[in-house]
Amino acid sequence: MTLRLVWPARIGAIVLLIIYGTPLLWLVTTSFKSSADVFKGISTFLVFTPTLAAYQRIWNADLLHSAINSLAIAAGTTVLTLLLAVPAAYALARLHGLVVSAGLALVIILQMLPQTAAVIPLYEVLGTWGLLGGIPGLVLADAALLLPFCTLLLRPFFLAIPIEIEEAATVDGASPLRVFARIALPLALNGTATAGIIIFLIAWGEFLYAISFLVDPQQYPLSVLIASQLGQYGNNWPALMAIAVAAGLPILAIFLVSYRRLREGLALGGVR
Repeated sequence: MTLRLVWPARIGAIVLLIIYGTPLLWLVTTSFKSSADVFKGISTFLVFTPTLAAYQRIWNADLLHSAINSLAIAAGTTVLTLLLAVPAAYALARLHGLVVSAGLALVIILQMLPQTAAVIPLYEVLGTWGLLGGIPGLVLADAALLLPFCTLLLRPFFLAIPIEIEEAATVDGASPLRVFARIALPLALNGTATAGIIIFLIAWGEFLYAISFLVDPQQYPLSVLIASQLGQYGNNWPALMAIAVAAGLPILAIFLVSYRRLREGLALGGVR
């Protein structure tokens, strides 16, 4: 019975690896090709003479500046989202009643709304507040986008904490704020770190709000810089693929370093 389950799983894993791995392999190999090799057809997919010309061409101040912008946007969005989502998730996990149920339903509905539906309202709000066209306004918009998702992601971690621990602390005289800060938050630290990593990865590659709310090219993150290269480089596919690889390397590094925590955190969060 076990063999019957193992082989379909392995076959499925191989199929998924081919589906998702082939485009990534094509992207990386193209970044090391010359423009002439790109248009020679399938024969040069893996057999070609590697060159670093594309990386030499894209390595400039614009790339570094956009990487710094992406880091600032992703870090700011992560911090702001966690500051709001952690207490909201704890409240939805511990409080009961009609208001709490309505709040949970509202969070779920907001999570279901498409990102494009909020572009115009956020544009008007940011314009009214004087935050349009700057990185702080984009951070606020990204945090609003990811707050419902982060809240729903964190809630199971707080539900997994035995309520008896908090009740014992309350009996000993601890206030609700102290119970949250000294007991619930440390016990849910793994979940908070997991949510923070996921939010950072999403915010790093966010494109729609960045292209909609930023007007100064000096503030563009890497996601917008990649899109702008289509016009700048024209048909120079190696240069375009090289900048895509360069933009993805920090995310790959973060994923490899945090893979174990992500796996354990998501598995724990899926228990409830």
